[in-house]
Amino acid sequence: MLLSSLIFIISLLILLVSARFLTGAAEKLGLYFGMSSFVTGVFIVGIGTSLPELVTGVLAGLSGNSEIVSGNVLGANISNIFLILGLIAVLSRKGIELDDSYIMVDLNFLIGSSLLLGLIMMDGEIVFSEGLFLLAVYAVYSCFLLKCGQPFFFKKSGNNSPDKTVFPFKALLILLASGVGIYIGADYTVESIIEIAKHLAVPPSLISLTALSIGTTLPELAVSITMLQQGKSAIAVGNILGSCVFNALVIPGIVSVFGAIQVPEYLIGFSLPMFVVASILFYLLTHDKKISPSEGLLFLVFYAFFISKAAAFFI
Repeated sequence: MLLSSLIFIISLLILLVSARFLTGAAEKLGLYFGMSSFVTGVFIVGIGTSLPELVTGVLAGLSGNSEIVSGNVLGANISNIFLILGLIAVLSRKGIELDDSYIMVDLNFLIGSSLLLGLIMMDGEIVFSEGLFLLAVYAVYSCFLLKCGQPFFFKKSGNNSPDKTVFPFKALLILLASGVGIYIGADYTVESIIEIAKHLAVPPSLISLTALSIGTTLPELAVSITMLQQGKSAIAVGNILGSCVFNALVIPGIVSVFGAIQVPEYLIGFSLPMFVVASILFYLLTHDKKISPSEGLLFLVFYAFFISKAAAFFI
């Protein structure tokens, strides 16, 4: 048990550090090829911070432990909304102004993705045909963002051509090395979760719902705190919402290619409604395009309630 826990911590750390390096390297390559900060921010950074959940989910599906996927997706999104957004709002003191239009687009797609995922999960599994619906919605989401950001797709440099600088070979090497690190870290993370679940006599999805989901949302937390320190809290909110949409649509959509994803009954009865409630509550509280510190505290109270109920399964 102690060895499995140690492997879990080390492998999760490797996974997160590798994802951080991969995101930074990919951003440099994107800027080299002339992509704007809009595209690199929405796609490279947003998807990069969700890579731990994606790779872990694919490996879990391949190993026949698909319930880890459903637990991690739901747990990560609940952590993103209630824990990370709650912390950002509280730490911002004066609140967060949501004056960027693309954030409101993320909110609409967050509601849509949570409701669609909820309907698909209700029968206890996600099959390939249902996964295609999830991927189709994400394709619409991506097209909408690219259409909104089309004037800014390339940096303004003469005829919209890439920067004429030395090719960043170092960034390419870091990208490849960090990709290997993500794979190794995710592989050992899944194996350690299975071992810990055996020792505790609990389902692996319960470990992924709590410990793994908190761990894999650390990249979003790090990015959000950095943005907050730079006075860009609204961008941090946009990245978190984009990550939630990616988690809900792309991860189960891709993993379903390798086989049906099992959704245990206790996830359907509590965690799934909690995710839908989190999405709806966030949508309703941000109609004034602002998140106040008091609303952030409310999110943290909801997250404490979620963790206490999830921890009850271990007792």
